[in-house]
Amino acid sequence: MLRKRIIPCLDVSDGRVVKGVNFVNLRDCGEPVEAALRYAEQGADEIVWLNITAAGEDPNALCRAVERAAEQIDIPLTVGGGINRVGRVRELLLAGADKVSLNTGALARPSLIGEAADRFGSQCIVCAIDARREPEGGWRAYVDGGRKPTDWDAVAWGALAVELGAGELLVTSMDTDGVQDGYDLELMQTICATVNVPVVASGGAGRPEHLAEALETGAEAALAASIFHDGTHTVEEVKQACRDRGLPMR
Repeated sequence: MLRKRIIPCLDVSDGRVVKGVNFVNLRDCGEPVEAALRYAEQGADEIVWLNITAAGEDPNALCRAVERAAEQIDIPLTVGGGINRVGRVRELLLAGADKVSLNTGALARPSLIGEAADRFGSQCIVCAIDARREPEGGWRAYVDGGRKPTDWDAVAWGALAVELGAGELLVTSMDTDGVQDGYDLELMQTICATVNVPVVASGGAGRPEHLAEALETGAEAALAASIFHDGTHTVEEVKQACRDRGLPMR
C-alpha cells in the first residue's frame, strides 16, 4: 500500500497567502515562502502553491518566489495558477517546482495536458479540479478560481484528464472548502474509484480526523490550509491521528 501524504496548501494572491470559505471572503495568512519553510520543518510531505489571482499578476514574480522557496525546502513543491501553455510549465519547473497544477487552462484546451505530459512526463502534471455539487446529483467542474461553471461533470473531466496524461488529480470540493466540517467524502470516493492515479483530497479540513477520513476514501494524499495557517494543528498532529487509525504515513 502506498504511504499517505499530508500536504499544506498555500493559496497565494498578490504575493500573500490567503484563505477563504467556499472560495470567497479571503483573509491574509502571511508570506508564502515563510509558510512553506515552516510546514516543511513540521514534516509536511509536499507543499502545494496555487497562485489564485494569476491573471492580473507578473508571472516572473511567481517564478522568483518559487525559486526562493525551492532553495529553502527539501520536499516536493507543486505550483499552479494561470498556466495555459507548455512554456509556462517549463518556466515553473526550471524555477524549482517539482510538479505543476493545471486547471482553467486545461479545461479551456484539454490538449495542454497531453502536450505537457509528453514533454516533461506525467509525474510532473497535476490536474486540479474545483467541483461543486449539482442539485440533480453529481458535481460540476468550475474554473477561474471557482467563479465560472463549465459544461463538464467533474468526475468525467478527471477521467479524461488522466487519459490525456495527468499523473495526479487535486480535487477540491467548493461546497466544503474552508468550512472545516470535513471533506466531501462521497466526491473523493467517486473520483478515487474512477481513476488509477493518485488523488489529493482538498476542501473542508477542520480537525486531524477529517484528513484521516479523506485518506480512508482511497485518496493518496490530503490537503489542508486553515488548520495549518491558523496554528490549530501541526502537520505531525495530523499524521499521528492518521497513524492512530492504521493509515500508513510517510
